[in-house]
Amino acid sequence: MAVTDGPLVLGIETSCDETGVGIVRGHTLLADAVASSVEEHARFGGVVPEVASRAHLEAMVPTIERACETAGIKLYEVDAVAVTSGPGLAGALLVGVAAAKALALGLGKPLYGVNHLASHVAVDQLEHGPLPEPCVAMLVSGGHSSLLKVSDVTTGVEPLGATIDDAAGEAFDKVARLLGLPFPGGPHVDRAARSGSSVAIDFPRGLTSGRDLERHRFDFSFSGLKTAVARWVEARERSGEPVPVADVAASFQEAVCDVLTRKAVDAAVRHGIDDILIGGGVAANSRLRVLAEERAAAKGIRVRVPRPGLCTDNGAMVAALGSELVARGRRPSALDLPADSSLPVTTVVV
Repeated sequence: MAVTDGPLVLGIETSCDETGVGIVRGHTLLADAVASSVEEHARFGGVVPEVASRAHLEAMVPTIERACETAGIKLYEVDAVAVTSGPGLAGALLVGVAAAKALALGLGKPLYGVNHLASHVAVDQLEHGPLPEPCVAMLVSGGHSSLLKVSDVTTGVEPLGATIDDAAGEAFDKVARLLGLPFPGGPHVDRAARSGSSVAIDFPRGLTSGRDLERHRFDFSFSGLKTAVARWVEARERSGEPVPVADVAASFQEAVCDVLTRKAVDAAVRHGIDDILIGGGVAANSRLRVLAEERAAAKGIRVRVPRPGLCTDNGAMVAALGSELVARGRRPSALDLPADSSLPVTTVVV
């Protein structure tokens, strides 16, 4: 698609520790500027909400300027402003929502407060074109592990299942800490796992058998897995034996990816859907991508996964959803748009 097609939308993402500003025209990505505060959180072993909020305040204007420069546009040229309204960290969301309101009011442009999870679905359009509708979306990150049936990304997001305790990305961070690996844990566990054996240790797969499976067919639970890893490592340390970091990482990663892909394919088969879309930070995991492709192909199901840079939180995904909302004539948000830290996934635009 030519860059002259479709609405020109600026998107702002501040739900966690990354200040993202993206600029999209139609399904064409013009700029994706990100300022991360992850190094400021690393010494705490996790994201500190107050630190994240202050970092967003400092990074907002420079990141907007960088995005406009990269896209080769002036702010007044945008057709609309989109912003993550939720879910996420309340203080962090407030910074982004306030900035978007100021831009929309000052520029006289419509404002769209959008759902963070729906944005992770919409961003795939920037790489692979229009979304197949319906599709099953599996969103896996530090705060979410969700299965969604997407009939229309601007209106029809139906939850099929979600995490009932630790999200997949949260489990990666906690296991990384147990193994002495840096924060954020996902990339480091993935890297360590490449030299380990995925069958060295038989870690549990939560909610995959018996009554648990009957009651929570499409739900996820990684708390028990995290505890099992902790106990295994502690037992090894008490016995004075070295911890085989690569084997633990590979066996843990296999357990997570096994559950995620098994349930995603099951959901697609049960609902008669031929396409699975994977998004969120954990979608960058190399084993998850391979296993999803293998299992889906065996059932005649296609898999779409954006490149790793579009899987993590970014402004491009917000702009992509905003562009779709404008193109489909959806009503914009009011200027009293709230920042809702617990915004349900069924609410695509606030």
